[in-house]
Amino acid sequence: MFEMFSIEHYAALFVGVVIFVAIIVYRKQLRGPKLNGKFRWFMAVLLLGCEVTLQATYIVGGSWGAESLPFELCSITLLLSAIVLAFRVKKLYAIVFFLGSLGALQALITPSLDQAFPQFRYFHFFIAHIGIIATALFLLVVEQYRPTIRSVFSALLWIHVLAIPAAIVNIVTGTTNFMFLARKPASASLLDALAPWPWYLLQMELLAIAMCLVLLGITELIHKMTRRK
Repeated sequence: MFEMFSIEHYAALFVGVVIFVAIIVYRKQLRGPKLNGKFRWFMAVLLLGCEVTLQATYIVGGSWGAESLPFELCSITLLLSAIVLAFRVKKLYAIVFFLGSLGALQALITPSLDQAFPQFRYFHFFIAHIGIIATALFLLVVEQYRPTIRSVFSALLWIHVLAIPAAIVNIVTGTTNFMFLARKPASASLLDALAPWPWYLLQMELLAIAMCLVLLGITELIHKMTRRK
């Protein structure tokens, strides 16, 4: 069973930090036409492979069901990240950058994970979530996509759109908890500091706005530091 803030947890976080720093340090090299294309397609295939292999394990293990549908926020942003990387669909950037990075960061800090190292789910979980943040960082410092206040509100609009099918499935099945709309996760998470359901949903709205604005401010600083460098 996976234990939060154990050696295996810190090890995965350390690997993530190394990858993020490497993207920033080698941003100029990653802008080169050949390396840029190879990196984008490698990351796109890696992210898509994460979802394909996960679904395959459910099918092979005979456990595929409504819970396996890719309606979690990180599952959605993972697939969108692969599309943005492969085809440079800039219109999806706001979703990947704000929703993807913030959702994946929360998942990395408080993982909802039932398998420990060296089981498949452990590797899948951390590769997928580190990959989502790495994509957002790559788009910022290498591709030099620049988020704006408009993209913040675009991301906030999209999270409500994406929540609609997730909420419908939650209601129909009565068992799923996509995007934590039906209840708080069973494992420890940042949501434990919020009010009980359904009031924490309103608090999450305010937190989402605040965190997106904070992230926008941070990216402005990063952009100034890495622009033309």
